[in-house]
Amino acid sequence: MGIPLFSLILLLLLLPLLTLSSPFPDPELVVQEFNEKVNASRRNLGFLSCGTGNPIDDCWRCDPNWKNNRQRLADCAIGFGRRAVGGRNGKIYVVTDPGDDAVNPKPGTLRYGAIQSEPLWITFSRDMVITLKQELMITSFKTIDGRGARVHIANGPCITLQYVTNVIIHGINIHDCKQGGNAYVRDSTKHFGWRGLTDGDGVSIFSSSNIWIDHCSLSNCQDGLIDAIRGSTAITISNNYMTHHDKVMLLGHSDSYTRDKVMQVTIAFNHFGEGLIQRMPRCRHGYFHVVNNDYTHWRMYAIGGSADPTINSQGNRFLAPDDRDHKEVTKHETAPRSQWKNWSWRSEGDSMLNGAFFTPSGAGASSNFAKASSLSARPSSLVSSMTATAGALNCREGAAC
Repeated sequence: MGIPLFSLILLLLLLPLLTLSSPFPDPELVVQEFNEKVNASRRNLGFLSCGTGNPIDDCWRCDPNWKNNRQRLADCAIGFGRRAVGGRNGKIYVVTDPGDDAVNPKPGTLRYGAIQSEPLWITFSRDMVITLKQELMITSFKTIDGRGARVHIANGPCITLQYVTNVIIHGINIHDCKQGGNAYVRDSTKHFGWRGLTDGDGVSIFSSSNIWIDHCSLSNCQDGLIDAIRGSTAITISNNYMTHHDKVMLLGHSDSYTRDKVMQVTIAFNHFGEGLIQRMPRCRHGYFHVVNNDYTHWRMYAIGGSADPTINSQGNRFLAPDDRDHKEVTKHETAPRSQWKNWSWRSEGDSMLNGAFFTPSGAGASSNFAKASSLSARPSSLVSSMTATAGALNCREGAAC
């Protein structure tokens, strides 16, 4: 009698393990890798595909029951921040009060939910404008999900992610952010402390990882719209609409801060719109995948950097300003040509309109670009449709977003 089919299959599965002298893999790691493969396959198949070609949106937006399946959003992340789970598997916390107290926040306010120690998926009961008294310190494993309401964080200090991991910010209008600080601010349920003067960023990411900022509308802040510094990495910035701002996005603390060599950031499906001047983004040291974005306005340059960053620009659409002196997409900063000519910057499949041009550098394809590749670029001819609804969405219960 032959070996039963089930036993044969089991033997074949176990055989590689039996021949290894090392211990079995960590079960949690195996589960994590399996879930990542499933999610990748789901995205490749266009799970719940709405046919936009935008893999994030096609993963969830056509589901009319999104409100009852909010946490599935965490399965739709792509790029270097794809492991950001936010508050998945945590409780739903509903913001009902737009008020704020920086030291003793009340239940029902955004700050009260943001400082809790356990994972939370934070939603909003209605449209509201939240003017924070001081910067909002968000703890790890949080999702701020604005779908179903028009939520503005505006006219005061805004969002800080410092020494945290696994945060998702989705569907929020963030604008007119101002400096705060020189005040006490609570950063957890057990601690508050004195904070120095802040920069006035829309979102400040400091020594943090596994961060995903998606479908937010950002404009007119005192410093940057989104800044990531001090060794932050594993970040995806996607589907955002950015307007009316000077120094849009800083990725990397300083030329001398070499710890930022670990930084990997994906910038995908964003619309860089009217009234922008520079830094979309400005990069230092790390690895940056700028893919399938729509650049319809800049006054100085679109993408710049210093301190030998690797910039992989793929499938973007660059519409240069009419000003003939600012047609160049790129700016190699704070270094002579003898240095920046070796930096790994490339343009692949980008669409250059109205005289736009990209100045590449480095030796072309290299192992550096492998570290700055996080997803497959779609043709630049599809950028318009993929970014048509960038920014905070008008999602209403019972209908697809």
